Amino acid sequence: MKNYVITIARGFGTGGRQIAGMLADELGIHSYENRIMTLAANLAGRDECDFEKLDERLDGSYLQNELRRLEKRLLPNPEMRHFKSNDRLYEFEAEIIRRLADTESCIIVGKAADYVLRDRDNVLSVYIEAPRRFTRKMVMNRMNVDGNKADQIITKTDRYRADYYKYYTHGNYWTNPVNYDITLNSERFGLEKCVQIIKETMKIKFGDEVLGCM
Repeated sequence: MKNYVITIARGFGTGGRQIAGMLADELGIHSYENRIMTLAANLAGRDECDFEKLDERLDGSYLQNELRRLEKRLLPNPEMRHFKSNDRLYEFEAEIIRRLADTESCIIVGKAADYVLRDRDNVLSVYIEAPRRFTRKMVMNRMNVDGNKADQIITKTDRYRADYYKYYTHGNYWTNPVNYDITLNSERFGLEKCVQIIKETMKIKFGDEVLGCM
């Protein structure tokens, strides 16, 4: 196994993105979330001929350099709109995810990455969830909003993510534990222990091949 990928799906306000960042720092690899969508949107906006010229260059260092030069989002990114499908954009997102899995060890947050990479042996898929009392407090603190607004943001963002996942996985549901290798409650364990549990699960699934990375 040349490289491994950790996919992380998460409810809004669970700390899933922070867990991904902490894990990436400990493993010395990159964590990708909004940058995949940004690059996919840039590519999807180009005409077919232009994309055909770029296609061969998406492998290896070109893809990595393009992603890493994009700004990494540090603050929460809620979705207040209703989900509206964009098949072309998703095709680019999925292709970027597949190319990343081919070329580097990394963490991919969201984008139904567990589904895109479901047939690969070098992938560990994780789902992070927590009770509303925990996610509400997290959103209130991180976004400087009151409890009612936090509840509204969480409900709408999680609905968007569920609809996105259902549409692009052809009817599967986002919170189905069967989709993932492990599901963690970030309130019960805390963010740091979630990181440690994921690392231990990597050892169990991947064996000694990843021990040198930790």
